[in-house]
Amino acid sequence: MNFNEILLGILRNNNIIGAISSAVLIILFGFYLRKKNVFKDNTAKILTDVILSASLPALAFKSFMQDINKNSMMEGINLLIWGFIIYILLIFLTKVIYMKYNGDKKAVLEVLTTFGSTTFFGIPIIAAVYGNVGVMYASIFNIAYRVFLYSYAYIKMSGIKADKNNVKQMFLNSIVLATFIGMFIWLFQGSLPQVTIGDTSYAFLRIDKTAFWLFKPMTYLAALASPLAWLAIGAKLADISLGEALSSRDSWIYSFIKVVIVPLINIVALYILTVTKILPVSFVGLASVIIMMATPTATVAAAYAIKFDKESVLTSNCSLLSTIFSVICMPLWIVVLEVIKSMNIFM
Repeated sequence: MNFNEILLGILRNNNIIGAISSAVLIILFGFYLRKKNVFKDNTAKILTDVILSASLPALAFKSFMQDINKNSMMEGINLLIWGFIIYILLIFLTKVIYMKYNGDKKAVLEVLTTFGSTTFFGIPIIAAVYGNVGVMYASIFNIAYRVFLYSYAYIKMSGIKADKNNVKQMFLNSIVLATFIGMFIWLFQGSLPQVTIGDTSYAFLRIDKTAFWLFKPMTYLAALASPLAWLAIGAKLADISLGEALSSRDSWIYSFIKVVIVPLINIVALYILTVTKILPVSFVGLASVIIMMATPTATVAAAYAIKFDKESVLTSNCSLLSTIFSVICMPLWIVVLEVIKSMNIFM
């Protein structure tokens, strides 16, 4: 199959084209609503709070409400392991990448490159393109992200040891709790007390089968994650000065590394690990990782920089420019992933 045939196949895939167009158009709509003052100063923050406290936890939990088999379980374990490996690698690689920089600027660029907006920006896109399986794999992969974001990133930016409040954030925020609870049910559904429905038995905590009255509202909350996130991104973009960001050479360098180079590193590494069968992943597993890695600056990482007064202007510029880069590049990454899929390397 040549490239033209692959591209035509992508263009004929309504799910992919619909997901890409939805993300871009709704982000632009959020931008328009903020510019017209329909969205007020605090609207993006309110939308973000709703997404992080309700929609994304529901989406993460819901994604685990499915049958388990040997392949999906091994895939989840491999992605969990890869999550810890890649963040440790990025912590050291960024020191080399930014070796020409010094002081706070070097520290900030290292942290901002390592940690992207995987939860807020990445998972809604994964949900739109790759469905529940993609979200489940992304949620498992993201466990390592949470551990390092609230430990390494905090220590690096603050210059002090992680305190008990940060440890609480690491393990007790609603998204992490929903992920761990959902993963527990998914992994141990065969050992939990069973409920027979028709001719099939399900774990009593598989609420998609045993308590549909509870599962259905959760699906509505989960479905809000993508459109609300895209509206909030558009509204946030409208509030930041594009001219200042565009004039920052460091922000351009950072954005290219964050949105292009970091995902490429993951593709090469996961290709080697898959063909050698050391840590094989499926296509959906690969796609979930690449989309998570191609996300812009993490909100928490940017907040650390601003809170501890470390290159706050550079951080704001990096956040804006990397968001624009990511919005432009994400459809391209999805096309690249579909080309990789056609090669049948990742099954």
